[in-house]
Amino acid sequence: MTKFTDLNLGPKVLKAVIEAGYETPTPIQAGAIPPALEGRDVLGIAQTGTGKTASFTLPMITKLARGRARARMPRSLVLCPTRELAAQVAENFETYSKHVKLTKALLIGGVSFKEQDQLIDKGVDVLIATPGRLLDHFERGKLLLTGIEIMVVDEADRMLDMGFIPDIERIFSLTPFTRQTLFFSATMAAEIERITNTFLSNPARIEVARQATASETIAQGVLMLKPTRRDRTDSEKRKALRALVDAEGESLTNAIIFCNRKVDVDIVAKSLKKYGYDAAPIHGDLEQSVRTRTLDGFRNGELKILVASDVAARGLDVPSVSHVFNYDVPSHAEDYVHRIGRTGRAGRDGKAITLCIPRDEKNLEDVERLIDKPIPKLVNPLGDTTPDEESAPDAAPETEAKPKRSRSRSRRKKDDDAPSQAAPETAPAPEAAAEPAPQKDAAAPQDEQPARTRRDADSNRGKRDADSNRGNRGGDDNRGNRDADSSRGNRGGDDNRGKRGGGGRGGRDDNKVVGMGDHMPTFIAMSFEERKAG
Repeated sequence: MTKFTDLNLGPKVLKAVIEAGYETPTPIQAGAIPPALEGRDVLGIAQTGTGKTASFTLPMITKLARGRARARMPRSLVLCPTRELAAQVAENFETYSKHVKLTKALLIGGVSFKEQDQLIDKGVDVLIATPGRLLDHFERGKLLLTGIEIMVVDEADRMLDMGFIPDIERIFSLTPFTRQTLFFSATMAAEIERITNTFLSNPARIEVARQATASETIAQGVLMLKPTRRDRTDSEKRKALRALVDAEGESLTNAIIFCNRKVDVDIVAKSLKKYGYDAAPIHGDLEQSVRTRTLDGFRNGELKILVASDVAARGLDVPSVSHVFNYDVPSHAEDYVHRIGRTGRAGRDGKAITLCIPRDEKNLEDVERLIDKPIPKLVNPLGDTTPDEESAPDAAPETEAKPKRSRSRSRRKKDDDAPSQAAPETAPAPEAAAEPAPQKDAAAPQDEQPARTRRDADSNRGKRDADSNRGNRGGDDNRGNRDADSSRGNRGGDDNRGKRGGGGRGGRDDNKVVGMGDHMPTFIAMSFEERKAG
């Protein structure tokens, strides 16, 4: 079995490794360190959590132990996709170079330019940076890359996902052609393959595991969740997530929950804290000081649940993560491998649970195709809920509201059927016909109205002309008042038109006007001569 003592590392570097508690290198370390010490370009392909960081830090420290840095001209460069990964690489350099006098600088966003410029002006042996901040310093004239001896690209596939490939190509063009290049990635997309063919010279290819495979020490599972209603999807997902966390019990010492969107990171973290869970968010929109404090608290055990975007999916080394939850199925299948790689590191056992709703099933199929095996389905700890049971109370108001849409139509139908119905609303008309008419303004049945129409026309002609439009309001609107008084039952006729006109308060027996579509008003049937004679 290969040990670190067999890899020709410098004695001071080897001493630091042994003090850190390591004796046996991982497969990627055993394969990458020897050719790197020989000065060859290295292309390392390995799944996350296999020790890629030490694969380039240990040979770099050994080679840089002799020499001196010049102002603004670093001797080596390490490019990382995220601030957290860059900070972690810097911590590894501090751990393994504590017996070697090497200077380093960390160029990341969220930190003052002035402090970084002061370090660069003094000269650094190791420059660890994110692509954007590195180019910012270069364009400001504070940095020269012509003295780079060793260049490292870490998590190259993540660089591709984040759109850093154009920046990487530009940085490559700014460094000397004679540099040594160490290129590490978990997957090899076509674009990554093109870059390696362009900028690496006869590299030693070390592939210790099949591309995009998950560690065998990680127990995987997926909960197929079918929301009862579309507008309840998010709330039911959060409820199922809490149930899954509770179901793990004491075996869950700490966990990372990954979300696809930054806004969901904040919402899920807030929801967990509301229900008494020790959780905090971390994503790219937070200030660097907040991100650092949150991550340090999670590593130190002060924080139990870290809700994160994919900013924490690559390269972060927290050895004791017991569980990983995918609140969303990642849109890129490769991200699934990196997410669940936060658990089960260094040979430990881990567990990864994914929530999948119907719209994410295609992404789940892509993941299963990538890892070349199906993910076991889990039982919903909340039990199965039938959508009809949840949505039934909401469907009732809709069915009750339908009759209201044809309100006026139903009223007209009741008026037309009035003589044949036994309801109190329509029955008074025949009863009014049977009553004696001792006085002049007694209401007459509807059947006798045509005979008296001409007789009453003259007396009410002026009043009808003044208020002809309002005379059409009778019928439907006053149907409910026919029960109280038979004389009020014909409010649509000439009698009430006279009342509205302000003159005939005694009332007269005139034709009842139900509406323009049912009966023609009396004043329309009058001839011009009759009006003139009146």
